[in-house]
Amino acid sequence: MNKNAQLSRMISLLAPGYTQPDSVTEKRQLLRALMNVWRPEQPISTEFLHLQDEFLQQELMEKGIVDLTDLTPVEPQIYLWQGDITRLKVGAIVNAANSQMLGCFYPLHACIDNAIHSASGLQLRQNCWEIMQKQGVTEPTGKAKITPGFNLPADYILHTVGPIISGELTEEDCKLLAECYRSCLELAKEKGVQSVAFCCISTGEFRFPNEAAAEIAVRTVRDFLQNNPQMRVIFNVFKEIDLQIYQKLLGK
Repeated sequence: MNKNAQLSRMISLLAPGYTQPDSVTEKRQLLRALMNVWRPEQPISTEFLHLQDEFLQQELMEKGIVDLTDLTPVEPQIYLWQGDITRLKVGAIVNAANSQMLGCFYPLHACIDNAIHSASGLQLRQNCWEIMQKQGVTEPTGKAKITPGFNLPADYILHTVGPIISGELTEEDCKLLAECYRSCLELAKEKGVQSVAFCCISTGEFRFPNEAAAEIAVRTVRDFLQNNPQMRVIFNVFKEIDLQIYQKLLGK
């Protein structure tokens, strides 16, 4: 089955009777949008999951996997890498989640939560939903949850809810952001994970100032690594501004 046929079949399984566009590019966007709005209470067929997994693995091969062994540390146990976090083959990547912990429901949204869920597959939302059903309340800021990576090259995903900034940055905001990093690292350690790739938690939709966030991230990670020589940490950045900030902070 070629890519066009795969997409057509997956769209028809998710949205029967939906009028499909002609081009492969438009079909791919439609599939992602349908996956973004899928509710975990809805049944999902094994046929869809099989097709989805095959398709996402093909896309991953096309994007290319980046292994930790391909990277050079900027200081002991710490790496800096600019690019798509869903390509990283590490123990765990960190997802900047929201308090519902179900991923981003805005179709084709550019946030990291959407990108990770879209590349991992619908099993991730299903798994998060099961976790949150058991928890019974929304996820507090500064804590962490762990799920499998599913179709990602990373073994696991660590989900954490960062502080949302409205107005001036407060001391409490800074404490909560540091807690996000600590919670992820402690949970990774508990699960035997030895490499963690952090996104820039809270700096996007949650409006935490980039430089202050990076300073907290680096300080918290360095403190943790002093007593955990087995752990490797990758600071993953996407924007050029974050790359420049981390380059100034690291290797000093």
